[in-house]
Amino acid sequence: MSNIINKLNELEKETNLNLGSSKSLNTLRAYRSDFSDFKNFCSDLNLPYLPTHIKAVSLYMTHLSKSNKYSTLKRRLASINVIHSLKGFHIDTKNPLIKDNLEGIKRKIGIYQNGKKPLLINNLHKIIDVIDYYKIQKYVRSTRDKAIILIGFSGGFRRSEIVNLKKNDLEFVEEGLKISLRRSKGDQYGEGMIKAIPYFNNKKYCAIIALQDWLSARTNNNDLIFPYSDKTVSLILKKYLNIIGLDSRLYSGHSLRSGFATSTASHGADERSIMAMTGHKSTEMVRRYIKDSNLFKNNALNKLND
Repeated sequence: MSNIINKLNELEKETNLNLGSSKSLNTLRAYRSDFSDFKNFCSDLNLPYLPTHIKAVSLYMTHLSKSNKYSTLKRRLASINVIHSLKGFHIDTKNPLIKDNLEGIKRKIGIYQNGKKPLLINNLHKIIDVIDYYKIQKYVRSTRDKAIILIGFSGGFRRSEIVNLKKNDLEFVEEGLKISLRRSKGDQYGEGMIKAIPYFNNKKYCAIIALQDWLSARTNNNDLIFPYSDKTVSLILKKYLNIIGLDSRLYSGHSLRSGFATSTASHGADERSIMAMTGHKSTEMVRRYIKDSNLFKNNALNKLND
């Protein structure tokens, strides 16, 4: 009997590890952070939180709707569902008490999302012009900043992807640069992908030349090309946005990635080509970038200017 109990305990322990490994560490942290807020809400009202019940979740959605965007409600609901699943419990998130409440909230507060602005190509050029000016005084730091911004933009990278690039991820070829991305937020199973960045005709704005300059200028031999935190990417970008006169609060490190998608879309790139670089699995976000890029290009008022 003791052998059976030990075997069951071992299987249960391994199963829990598998369940935990089904999500990335960052994703699990986000789920737990969201669930912590739900836990506090339930504790304050003397409601059960694990396992919880449908009414508690519905009340929590109403509570959140008073000061949060609709997207936040959907994310918190997903977090509650995942944490319960990991603990062996089930919540019917399609139950009318939750589903219909969310539908009513959606109608009341709307689902518009006002995200951070993309860094468009004209402002990218202004930033690079400023960096080149400062290179006279602070060559190494400016060379690093230029490489981070141009690689981040040209590859449609996430911040975390930029700071996790390693030397053996790079392959310089005649046409340009191949970058092997071994794992990312959108690639939880580690399938990997290769991003191809061609040489630019204007060497001043060429990401490959900027990267080569940084590899030559850096003073350490770290395997990581940019051995910094992902927050460093945002701080560097915001620094130069302020210098060129833009409000850095309206931008984030993600502005490099969204800027690539929006700028290439405005120059005629189709959604498949954009997704091949960014690694987006769904067309929803890419189509939003394309829509934004066409606001003025396909504007009916242009007909009055003919």
